[in-house]
Amino acid sequence: MNRAYIALGSNLQEREQFLMEAVELLKTHSEIDFIRSSNIYETAPVGYTDQNDFLNAVIEVETRLNPLSLLDYCQKIEADLGRKRVVKWGPRTIDLDILLYNQENMKDERLTIPHPHMHERAFVMVPLADLNPEAYISALKKRAEEIVRDLPPEEVAGVTLWRGKIL
Repeated sequence: MNRAYIALGSNLQEREQFLMEAVELLKTHSEIDFIRSSNIYETAPVGYTDQNDFLNAVIEVETRLNPLSLLDYCQKIEADLGRKRVVKWGPRTIDLDILLYNQENMKDERLTIPHPHMHERAFVMVPLADLNPEAYISALKKRAEEIVRDLPPEEVAGVTLWRGKIL
């Protein structure tokens, strides 16, 4: 079995419902086992800021899928839940990003693991460190909790606990 961490984000309509539906759809795949989730956090948008605040979380799964097959299924869930890619960093019903897959480092035209910008984003790193502070990002040779400590304090403070775990 392979261990993967997947970031979830939503800022349209029933944000929490989209997070829960995405997890439920992941759980329906026979090759994916849901392990646990972080708490849910609320964050202001980054990049394109003229939009609603996001709810963000990170989940841990075990899977027999290879990274690209897992990506395909995540993108299918995004499409099934109405994700439209109109504006870069724009509003979305659901966003699923594979952050880590075992301790692998890969760069493909469709997928880079570890996620290439995760260490720059408090809205990703705070939930990941909440879920597993010891999660090791091999490309940076740091644990999640170390990366959070290195982020600007104002960015970390902007990631506020919204509610407990997804499921």
